[in-house]
This record gives sequence, C-alpha cells and structure tokens, in this order.
Amino acid sequence: MPENRRSLRALVLFLLVLLLLHSRTSLCHTKGLRPGGRGRSPAGKPLPQNMTRVQYSEQQFMKWVKFVGTLKHSVFKTAKNKLFPSSTLHVNKNPAAGDFTSIQDAVDSLPFINLVRVVIKVHAGVYTEKVSIPPLKSFITIEGAGADKTIVQWGDTAQTPGPRGQPMGTYGSATFAVNSPYFIAKNITFKNTTPVPKPGAKGKQAVAFRMSADTAAFWGCSFLGAQDTLYDHLGRHYYKDCYLEGSVDFIFGNALSLFESCHVHAIAQYTGALTAQGRSSMLEDTGFSFLNCKVTGSGALYLGRAWGPFSRVVFAYTWMDNIIIPKGWYNWGDPTREMTVFYGQYKCTGPGASFAGRVSWSRELTDEEAKPFLSLGFIDGSEWIKK
Repeated sequence: MPENRRSLRALVLFLLVLLLLHSRTSLCHTKGLRPGGRGRSPAGKPLPQNMTRVQYSEQQFMKWVKFVGTLKHSVFKTAKNKLFPSSTLHVNKNPAAGDFTSIQDAVDSLPFINLVRVVIKVHAGVYTEKVSIPPLKSFITIEGAGADKTIVQWGDTAQTPGPRGQPMGTYGSATFAVNSPYFIAKNITFKNTTPVPKPGAKGKQAVAFRMSADTAAFWGCSFLGAQDTLYDHLGRHYYKDCYLEGSVDFIFGNALSLFESCHVHAIAQYTGALTAQGRSSMLEDTGFSFLNCKVTGSGALYLGRAWGPFSRVVFAYTWMDNIIIPKGWYNWGDPTREMTVFYGQYKCTGPGASFAGRVSWSRELTDEEAKPFLSLGFIDGSEWIKK
C-alpha cells in the first residue's frame, strides 16, 4: 500500500506540472520557496501538527503552482518549439495511401497526454465525420490540401439528440471541436451542413468549428455554416486569410481573437448578424478585432449583437459591402448594454462602412484608441505565433 500511495502522489504531481504547461501563463521563478531541514518548514519552524513532511511538501507545491499562475511570460516557448521533434500522420480516403481513413482515428492514435508537435496531413476529399480533440492532446496541426479540396463536414444542430437522448445544445453541435492549446489548422474547410434556418426557428444553432482552448492559429481555412458557424469560445486565437460564412451570429463566443485579411460572407435571407461577442465583465480581456478584412454577402447585416453586456468588437481597415444595416450594432434588446459595450470602426471603406448612421453608443476610433487592436499584440501573438 505505501508503494501504491507514493506512486499515486508522484503521478498527481506529474499531472499538475503537465497542466501547468497547458495554462495560459508560465513561470520560471520560485522566489521565496526554499527547502527546509528534516521535520521543519522552510522558515525553520516545526511542521504543522498532524502533517507529515510529504504532506507539507505537497502543500508548498500547490502554493508554488498558484504563484506560477499569477505571472505572465513564455519561458517554455523555446523548449516547445525546438526541443520536441515533430511527427507526421497521413489521413487519406484511400486506405492504401495513408495511415488512417478518418481524422478522429488519427487523433485517437496519439498519447493521452501529447507534448510533441504532431502534423496530421489530411489529403484531398470530403470527410463526413464529427471530430473532437481532447484537452491534453496539445500541439496538433491539421493541414489540408487546400480549403477547396479538403472538407470536414457534419450536420448536427443544438436540438440534435445527444448520447443520452437530450438535445446536445450549441456547444455539442460542432462538426470539429478543439479543447487543447497550441492547435494549428491550415488549408482546410470545416463545415456544418445544416441549411439556413427560417426566421425565428428554434434549436437551429449549428456550429462548424468550436475552439475552446488557448493559443490557436488558423491559416487559409474556411468555416461554412449558417447560424453560429464559428464558436470562438475561449482563449487567444489568430485567423489569417480565412473565409467565414454564415447568417446569424456566425462568429460568436468569448475569446480574444484577431481576424487578419479574412473574407466574411453573409448568407442571411433577411436580417443577420456577423458577430455575437460574449464578454461578460469589464475585467475580462476578450474581444474580436477584424483587421484588413472584407465583408460581403446577402440580406441585411448587423456588424454585431451584444451577446455579452461588455461585448467588444472592432473593425479596422475593413471593406464593407452595402449589406450592413446603417445602425451597425444591436443591443440584444437590453438598453443597459449600450453603456458597457465597446464597438468601434477605424478607417473602414466600402458602401456599408459609413459611420454617419451608426448607433450613438458605437465609436469611430482615434489613432490612439485603435492602436491596441491593430497588431498581434492584441492577442500576445509574438509569444506563440510563428508566421
């Protein structure tokens, strides 16, 4: 039994370190934590009553973990990028031409805790499957043969029955869901095949892609759906040269994300909304920034709806077609949100970009106000993005 307990403690401590590697913040200092003598605390005082030295050490370790979480820098960045080798897996519709025929099988083949950059190359084809990457399988790259050639698709909605017969909800409807950090996707399409719902339809939220972890980057990807296409759930994310299509709230969530040189296309039949950013407190550092993007499509489109009472969205240097509703923004039926949201434009162009008709509680940003939204610094990108 003592051997089993020691092994269990060692495993718990190991897992805590691994979870630390997956946290948003990192640490290299252990200031103020020095080992003490036998039977004594670091300060030289006797150990607390009814506490063994092992228990005391574990207590001190947890204090150190909490201290780690208060610091913000990237000491593990070099080790992750240079010391861990890469491996490549191939997914192909032809069993004779690849390692796997489905993306989920390739993901499932990785260790329960993955600390090595693994590139999963998905060859041309339409992969009709639902994919989920679990929290501890980090450092995965999904690379297609081109967004027009490699497509992952499924057709669940919020009202689709889940494993226990209950509706799976918006969160569970995602065709492709990522729950682990340091994810990268390149040159691939994520699609929810659910058609555009009729106005007022219930339970038709249909997510093509859900990103529920920190530090994710997307290059040359397409996200296709109707209502709630991209669930930009939480974490810091970077989208470059991507195509995003939908009808209502088709970029939504509470992440801190930069969309650079992306094409956003509405397929609303009547009235739609491009964003529904969910920032719920002034203390949350979240929001969406659209930089050098293009907005086109059909229907009448709000730039955003205030899903969260402190919702934050900025469009800068973005071309807008004449589908934009002149008011620009909607308060989600709650006038109190007009005092707390942050909605802005900066040097946008096109027939839909005129600020003249915008709601009074949105902003035409000054150079100084716009500056934080115009670079990778908005998402601390210099720490974790390699262009």
